[in-house]
Amino acid sequence: MSDSVAQSGQTAVQPGRNVVVVGTQWGDEGKGKIVDWLTDHTQGVVRFQGGHNAGHTLIIGGKKTILRMIPSGIMRNDVTCYIGNGVVLSPQALFKEIDELEDAGIDVLNRLFISESATLIVPYHTAIDQAREARRGSGKIGTTGRGIGPAYEDKVGRRAQRVQDLFDAKTFAAQLFENLDFHNFVLTRYLGAQAVDFHKTLDTMLSYADRLAPMVIDVSRRLYAENSAGHNLLFEGAQGTLLDIDHGTYPFVTSSNCVAGAAAAGSGIGPQKLHYILGITKSYCTRVGAGPFPSELYDTDNPKHQDQIGLTLANVGKEFGSVTGRPRRTGWLDVAALKRSIQINGVTGLCITKLDVLDSLEEVRLCTGYKVDGLDIDILPNGTTKVSRCKPLYETFPGWRESTVGINSWDALPTNARAYLMRVQQVAGVPIDIVSTGPDRGETILIRHPFKST
Repeated sequence: MSDSVAQSGQTAVQPGRNVVVVGTQWGDEGKGKIVDWLTDHTQGVVRFQGGHNAGHTLIIGGKKTILRMIPSGIMRNDVTCYIGNGVVLSPQALFKEIDELEDAGIDVLNRLFISESATLIVPYHTAIDQAREARRGSGKIGTTGRGIGPAYEDKVGRRAQRVQDLFDAKTFAAQLFENLDFHNFVLTRYLGAQAVDFHKTLDTMLSYADRLAPMVIDVSRRLYAENSAGHNLLFEGAQGTLLDIDHGTYPFVTSSNCVAGAAAAGSGIGPQKLHYILGITKSYCTRVGAGPFPSELYDTDNPKHQDQIGLTLANVGKEFGSVTGRPRRTGWLDVAALKRSIQINGVTGLCITKLDVLDSLEEVRLCTGYKVDGLDIDILPNGTTKVSRCKPLYETFPGWRESTVGINSWDALPTNARAYLMRVQQVAGVPIDIVSTGPDRGETILIRHPFKST
């Protein structure tokens, strides 16, 4: 306590507690529901990376809402939402999402704030993204074609245009002219695509400025002030750890850092203020697009197709991209890969989602390691080439063959379901603090609350 506080007789305000929610697999773990569920203990939710290429599906009172860029906390009336500097922002996509939510009666404009330092996605980013994928043919990475990667490239190349640049039309025009001179050369001369028109792009981008202006703030400073005033904050990532640009199965990854440490860099808050890391883990695994997937369930006679169990997981779990609609590949839960994610993120506790999807299975398998080049290893190796040579080592458990949908008590779970989860916890080496047994808010088992645990 400072002398000034002591002399005045005032009690020092305790800073808020902050939680980071990250996916520990290849994305699509159910982060959106958990973020929404946790926001009854927070005053602010921060999106710190990615763009509108990822979606979070929320089901509240039976009503389905898909969020792409706006933090999941927007569904709570008393929560403020922030888009951090680590996000690449498409104004067009943002306004579409805002309009959809406002039309549904959700107040967005008074509760959403955007970092002035966030990188803009400009139409030429989308053109480059799509032209590159078309050129790759069968060697496609699996990008959504929304311009995310090229926008991050411009950011790293120090030629990106930021949200704050929109409010100086002359400077923005000069930047855009220089960028289009470079990118149109690549589009026309190398990728064989059409050039992007300068005047049309300039008019389009500048037209967003007035509507964006009331939402644009110094997010880093606001978060520091809010937290110092005793407010809890929740930091929400997109995609999953195994899609991280540095730590994922490169090059079959996204273009940003999805790990917990990126919450500090992508929002401007100090890492010492990240108090608890919640790793979201599906009770099985999925992956969208290309890339190695050791525990994938596929038909041995036709490896490009799922086997019957894989199809069951896909159908029961409704495994289709919330933004793209693309079908997801399915496989058994891979705890060896999970251990890699736990180490990278410094995971405090796990949340297991979609347990109910396994309800009908006679037996459930768990990948606890791999055989690679004749050796047994217990953690996902680095590098796509090595990961692609991993042969999964499984433990098999009897299924529970009864519904877990909507159960909200650990003791009410079937005995075999508890045994499976306890083994996951044992191999992973960190506690399971939450279990999700359905998509709705109430279909959740709480063992230890991230905002209350010490």
